Amino acid sequence: MSKIAFVFPGQGSQTVGMCKAFYDEYAVVRQIFEEADDALGYSITKMCFEGPEDQLRLTANTQPAILTVSTACGAVLKEHGLTCDIAAGHSLGEYSALVQCGAMKFADAVRTVHKRGQFMQEAVPVGEGSMAAVLGLDSDKIVEICKAVEAECGAAVQAVNFNCPGQVVIAGAVAPVNKAIEALKAAGAKRAVLLPVSAPFHSTLMQPAADRLAEVLAPIEIADITIPVVANVTAQEVVSGEEIKKLLIKQAAAPVLWETSVRNMVANGVDTFVEVGPGKVLTGFTKKIAKGIPALNVEDPASLEKTLAHFAK
Repeated sequence: MSKIAFVFPGQGSQTVGMCKAFYDEYAVVRQIFEEADDALGYSITKMCFEGPEDQLRLTANTQPAILTVSTACGAVLKEHGLTCDIAAGHSLGEYSALVQCGAMKFADAVRTVHKRGQFMQEAVPVGEGSMAAVLGLDSDKIVEICKAVEAECGAAVQAVNFNCPGQVVIAGAVAPVNKAIEALKAAGAKRAVLLPVSAPFHSTLMQPAADRLAEVLAPIEIADITIPVVANVTAQEVVSGEEIKKLLIKQAAAPVLWETSVRNMVANGVDTFVEVGPGKVLTGFTKKIAKGIPALNVEDPASLEKTLAHFAK
């Protein structure tokens, strides 16, 4: 039997103007944006559609913005009768997946990721942490080199996003990240490039953010679900609300096992992936991880039409 996975993008997929066409066309989308504005106490709608880009790029704004757009795109798919059998999201996207599957109320999720963004930014002062994408080197080798550099420097540098074959992201304090970049290039990495981010996400330096996030999540109800979500931390399906909450707290300071998550979904029968939300980052990863499996996306009327046509065959 055919199984559809919805996958939801994380930070970096935002663009000014995202979701405006859906907003103009669908009442359900306008409702979602209105709910986000009410929950946050400021207009994320205006920021999504008008910017300015530097404000939209701030982590505390990016996270609720992408969550809102992804939730809206999911609602449009539902209006067209398309739902998923399983879901996953990259980092922040895991919250979008949980809203889609009914584990979290949207207003709770949007407030939580706004705080999550603040906590992550405040965990490491700007300029003290960095991240780099490492291309064309085996992930085990990257982990090994990061551990050696970390031991030598006495400061954090870790492999934090296992995105797809040939792409791993490292994060940590500035000096060890720079040192690791040189060592990784010497070991045969095709490229190792610093990313334009303001904090070392998913490294152990994010533990203060995880601790603060635990306090925010404590009173929030997370329901048991019937459509499983694949957790970043374990790359395994989860349906228990209690377990989901534990994993969300852990996720802030733990690596994102994206490649394994996609492989596990395929092993469990997924034969079509739909990226729901802005951009095509995850679609690109899927094509490298699960070659030959259809990978579609929905972010605007044109991509929606293409995706619906695929399922109408």
